[in-house]
Amino acid sequence: MAGSDQGSLTRTLKDLFAGAVGGVAQVLIDIVKVRLQTSSQYASALDAAAKIYKNEGALAFYKGTLTPLIGIGACVSIQFGAFHDARRRIAAYNARRHPERTDLTYGQYYLAGAAAGVANSVISGPIEHVRIRLQTQPHGTARLYDGPVDCVRKLLKTGGVANGLYRGEAVTILREAQAYGVWFLTFEYLMKMESRNKPRSDIPSWKIALYGGLAGETLWLASYPLDVVKSRMQTDGIKNDRVYKNMRDCFAKTYAKEGFMGFWRGLGPTLLRAMPVSAGTFFVVETVMRVIH
Repeated sequence: MAGSDQGSLTRTLKDLFAGAVGGVAQVLIDIVKVRLQTSSQYASALDAAAKIYKNEGALAFYKGTLTPLIGIGACVSIQFGAFHDARRRIAAYNARRHPERTDLTYGQYYLAGAAAGVANSVISGPIEHVRIRLQTQPHGTARLYDGPVDCVRKLLKTGGVANGLYRGEAVTILREAQAYGVWFLTFEYLMKMESRNKPRSDIPSWKIALYGGLAGETLWLASYPLDVVKSRMQTDGIKNDRVYKNMRDCFAKTYAKEGFMGFWRGLGPTLLRAMPVSAGTFFVVETVMRVIH
């Protein structure tokens, strides 16, 4: 039993390590997406990029990236560690209840991915909140925060933990569960289709990257309206100047003002970024897993 527990811990640590390395491969410069989601002053993604560059300079595209760059390894580490842990637990359940079943169903892959998303939301919620506040604050002397640490301090001072730093956490949990359920499901489906007549380890690197990129596209297509609501809640006022009472109120007011398309603002640059980011993440994680297993 002790050996089994130790082996399980070793596998989990390897999954966490591979995820962390994959996370470093991600590029999280998405100020255009956030500005489009939370403001109506831009006609398109190109218009937003041009105006940001003209009014705020090239460094504006790196606003708020320090916080996610610090936390990105931890986030992706949690995603992959939690996914593989949930996958093993579901496989053990199948072995007890359905011994004829040799692998997870696709619904179970989605469930394992959703569990990883919920686990990830604990740290991704406040990290993204701080990033969004920094990306959308006024430029120059009118800025509200001097950096991520100052932003965290002011959010805690103004709204506390639940209503300040963790503002929008309910919709973050829903988005993460849906997003990573679809993300892992898509990747595993494509990998299984590819490995029907050969071992998974023989799948070439370019196909791993391709399937990872396609998984990134489905992640955002499946969860983008939730992300829009999250961004709007996390740029909202903290106390008396608050526009949205809660997640449901934000959905209702967004639909009433902008209709169905209001939930898809900024999708273009998001999908453009998603393919290479997700491709790189899965490529690095799969490569590291092959080396350390």
